[in-house]
Amino acid sequence: MAEPVVVTTIAGMRSALAGRGAVALVPTMGALHEGHLALVDRAREVAQTVVVSIFVNPTQFGPAEDLAKYPRDLAGDLAVLATRGVEFVFAPDASEMYPDGPTAVTVHAGPVADTFEGASRPGHFDGVLTIVAKLLHIVRPSHVLFGQKDAQQLFLVQRMVRDLDIAVVVEPVETVRAGDGLALSSRNRYLDDAHRAAAVALRRALDAAAAAGERGLAAATDAARAEIAADDLVKLDYLAVVDPRTFRPVDDAFRGTARLLIAAQVGRARLIDNDAIHLS
Repeated sequence: MAEPVVVTTIAGMRSALAGRGAVALVPTMGALHEGHLALVDRAREVAQTVVVSIFVNPTQFGPAEDLAKYPRDLAGDLAVLATRGVEFVFAPDASEMYPDGPTAVTVHAGPVADTFEGASRPGHFDGVLTIVAKLLHIVRPSHVLFGQKDAQQLFLVQRMVRDLDIAVVVEPVETVRAGDGLALSSRNRYLDDAHRAAAVALRRALDAAAAAGERGLAAATDAARAEIAADDLVKLDYLAVVDPRTFRPVDDAFRGTARLLIAAQVGRARLIDNDAIHLS
């Protein structure tokens, strides 16, 4: 198959999509893996034209984060996307998206954005929602696709779309995992062999919590923490159980399906994962 048409300007993207019918957008920062391709495959099912955006968004990185080192491989990404028949890649640079520097007007992600990933990465979700809003206005898709692995991001995008009456369907796609259960992530490239093996503790923690859920919240979180604590190479950032309807932590009285969130530093990689658990 031919490689996608690469578009680098906002005006060029709008012009290329004129008269194209239903469009699905897959926003990414590149360094694509099978998790991204699952989004692309679902996009192909819901729309006539698929656009993959590749933009390492500086406004969602903190001053001490890995913006400069974030993996970039546009040529490799294009070759992979060609195998999926993607029509367009929108790959602007920062000067195109932010010609005057970071925008004076931003999307404020609200109180949920100050918790979990937001507590560890202040301002991160304002940057995410602002760039997603810009992409939605540029591409004007019928559907936009996000992975469940970034559960808080997915929740906040859904909330933004609902609260601001943006005419797009947010399509979640389940987390894609390696054979040993590790969630696929562009940051997995930072792991050496020892840390790659250790990182599977996150999946074990999710499984342990799910198995203990019938005994309640404390049993589930204790079981998950024990799995993380068992490996010295895994440094826990946070572990929490939230109500998926509100993304607020549940209490001991909660019964039903909740979502367990984990973030941990494993060598050079900061990894996140999550899964549904049933508390009874």
